[in-house]
Amino acid sequence: MSESSLSLAGQVEVEVEIKAPAEKFYEMYTGKAQHCVEATPSNVQACDLHEGEWGTVGSVIVWNYFHDGKAKVAKEIVEVVESEKRLVRFRVVEGDLMEDYKSFLITVQVTPEQEGLGSVVKLQFDYEKIDEDVVHPETLFPFFVEMIKEVDEHLMSQE
Repeated sequence: MSESSLSLAGQVEVEVEIKAPAEKFYEMYTGKAQHCVEATPSNVQACDLHEGEWGTVGSVIVWNYFHDGKAKVAKEIVEVVESEKRLVRFRVVEGDLMEDYKSFLITVQVTPEQEGLGSVVKLQFDYEKIDEDVVHPETLFPFFVEMIKEVDEHLMSQE
């Protein structure tokens, strides 16, 4: 890789504390992602399984979401599912993000808090921008943090 293409690649992450048990939150993003529509309707309008089965590597999921005042779409392939680590990784292959990025990976990992109360959700983006004019994807963090908090509230309301 040339030096200029290295500067186009990056990794950013954020951690969000939640009240829900790690296992319940992890299950929402793997086996029940379609329920995100119910949990966070202002952010996610649809989450449809196009190929495979929920929570399995190789599955194709299409998200319709609302970000920066616009309706957007992301088609993702599930690349990694590690139940013991409560980790799932999605590769965005089509949609609005691909207008700005050559590659975009989203990793979600949920870890129980030490005291057994609540969990920490680590959200990580690995990406390569199409050119230097594209902003780094930290602008997506407020959207994802709000989504995580609304999913947490939804899960806690079902207890």
